[in-house]
Amino acid sequence: MAGRVRAFVFGEDPISQAGVATQLRQRPEILVVEAADIDTADVAVVIVDEMDEACARTVRAVQRNGCPRVVLVVSTLDDAGLMVAVEVGACGVLRRKEATPEVLAAAVGSAANGEGTLAPDLLGRLLAQMGHLQRQVLAPRGIGPTGLTDRELDVLRLLADGHDTGEIARQLAYSERTIKNIIHDLTSRLNLRNRSHAVAYAVKSGLI
Repeated sequence: MAGRVRAFVFGEDPISQAGVATQLRQRPEILVVEAADIDTADVAVVIVDEMDEACARTVRAVQRNGCPRVVLVVSTLDDAGLMVAVEVGACGVLRRKEATPEVLAAAVGSAANGEGTLAPDLLGRLLAQMGHLQRQVLAPRGIGPTGLTDRELDVLRLLADGHDTGEIARQLAYSERTIKNIIHDLTSRLNLRNRSHAVAYAVKSGLI
């Protein structure tokens, strides 16, 4: 059936895995695939008791096997677990007690469309944690919400204005070597090919 979302289901125990797979098989818009076909799946549904490092390793293994979009179904979730879910790039996080067939199918569909699913109270907790991280950890180090320092943003803006390394160094009162190191760090950290790509990334992301 064309247009169906292909979903792979993984559970820490076979009963949970079979139960969720059965729920999803009843949805006409979803096609459940087996482990051998995980690389063809649009979304992986991972069912765990709690979001810890062991679960994070499972999610990363699923992503390495060709399914980067993951919806987590978790029995218990504290603030630390919520941050781990964010770090591994989960597209959706559902509490097991709230994961009805309809809610689960909607989360899978949203993930396939590149959208996220998070309960309102979890979103509030996540935003509070991100605010704490910004105030207590990033800001004292001169790092803004974008993950870039003010100095890095200044360099990107001047690159976008067409200035070369020497001109940027003079305007910012740094050595050319420092400017070159900043550009190298930026392109390496953000997986960018060159300076032009860095400028394009900054403009597209709304950083400059």
